[in-house]
Amino acid sequence: MRQHYRPAKINRRDFIKIMSAAGLLALVGGYCGYKFSKSGAKAKVVVIGGGAAGISVAARLMRNLAYPDVTIIDPSTLHFYQPGFTLIGGGVYGEHDVYRQQEDCIPDGAKWIKDSVVALDPDKRIIKTAGGQSVSYDFLVLTPGLQIDWNGVEGISLKTLGEGDAYCIYDHQGAVKTWRGIQKFVKNGGRGVYTDTYTKHKCGGAPKKICLLTEHLSRKQNARDKLKLDFFTASKELYDVPFFTKRLLEIYDERDVSITLNTRVKGVDTSAKKVYMQRISKTKKQIKLPDGSIKEEEVQTITPVVENYDFLHFLPPMYGPKFIREAGLAVEGGALEREGWAAVDKYTLVHPKYSNIVCLGDASSLPTSKTSAAIRKQVPIATANLISLMEGKTPEKKYDGYAACPIITDYGHVLLCEFDYDKKEMISFPFSMLDMSHEQWAAWLLKVYALKPMYFYGMLKGLA
Repeated sequence: MRQHYRPAKINRRDFIKIMSAAGLLALVGGYCGYKFSKSGAKAKVVVIGGGAAGISVAARLMRNLAYPDVTIIDPSTLHFYQPGFTLIGGGVYGEHDVYRQQEDCIPDGAKWIKDSVVALDPDKRIIKTAGGQSVSYDFLVLTPGLQIDWNGVEGISLKTLGEGDAYCIYDHQGAVKTWRGIQKFVKNGGRGVYTDTYTKHKCGGAPKKICLLTEHLSRKQNARDKLKLDFFTASKELYDVPFFTKRLLEIYDERDVSITLNTRVKGVDTSAKKVYMQRISKTKKQIKLPDGSIKEEEVQTITPVVENYDFLHFLPPMYGPKFIREAGLAVEGGALEREGWAAVDKYTLVHPKYSNIVCLGDASSLPTSKTSAAIRKQVPIATANLISLMEGKTPEKKYDGYAACPIITDYGHVLLCEFDYDKKEMISFPFSMLDMSHEQWAAWLLKVYALKPMYFYGMLKGLA
């Protein structure tokens, strides 16, 4: 096995400085555009979705409007801190560490319709719920989250997660089962296959994290020689932010984890422990036209691939909610339209056709990662611009595409990837004091200990 990288140790003084600055940042919420002067604008605002984006915007509206009239439509009983699913899958968090009762997360004063949306008419400004209610609005916050197509991989469903040692952490109980599966796999040995999916999906780093945590756990238990680990991605590269990609590739190489690109999962035979995939390759072909000119076209070749596994972690495809497409609110053209992501101006977060709709979070077509860190930066922009629209003004706040993906590289270190629309690194204070092109212990402390309380007691309260 190749030699493993050991990052430089951080001294006590720097650690205290970093954590003190991080604590101060958390207390003030990094500000994120919070207004102290309340707007006198009056309008009925409906928020579709009670996840990270919806609750956070609603909380800010309740704080920033003098006469708030905010209704949230969401069917959930529990509110999950979804970034914690990876830590459950890796055995760091327990099963009950990542959720609160939804009623405790709804902002004081906001109305809550405990139902799901099935239809939306943006011209008439009417929302239809599964329970038969019709809800009108003046302004709409479109934050329903995405839909995971659990039937999008043949042979697998949400109910069968864990059967045949096929796992997925993108569900709470799925994450619980994944931790059990990893422990059994490390104990017994064999081949681990880790995959992502071909659609846009939330937290693209999660499959990488589970792979690397499994690898480190096997070393901690002196069982690495019993395991063969292979990572398959549907993308053309392992990661698309150059500042961090180099180190991530080094880590996979150092730990003898193979990487196969342009390969997507189609189905799983859990009884035979086989995963069926397609390898996509594209070549240029010259075609002679009737007038004698030459036209170059791209030709796609699909090659079936079958891989045996003893442990499988996979991702199903993910899409925007059906009602977004049916309401005519989705992007027009290409894969984004087929997948049903909501159209939105990438800077103002206002819908390009309906100026009384702001959209953010996982259901949006924003060309950045679908993470809670991205949502945290989108929320103050969307809220400020919505209030401007309610006041009859032009929305002026701009979102720069900031997103963050804390890629856990082992038990104790995180490669904290922060970047903007241009895939340019955006290192936040206080981490600018460290070499963030490499994994850091301080980033692990942030991921494991700081972000969850910041989420529940800062972000969802409209403070961070």
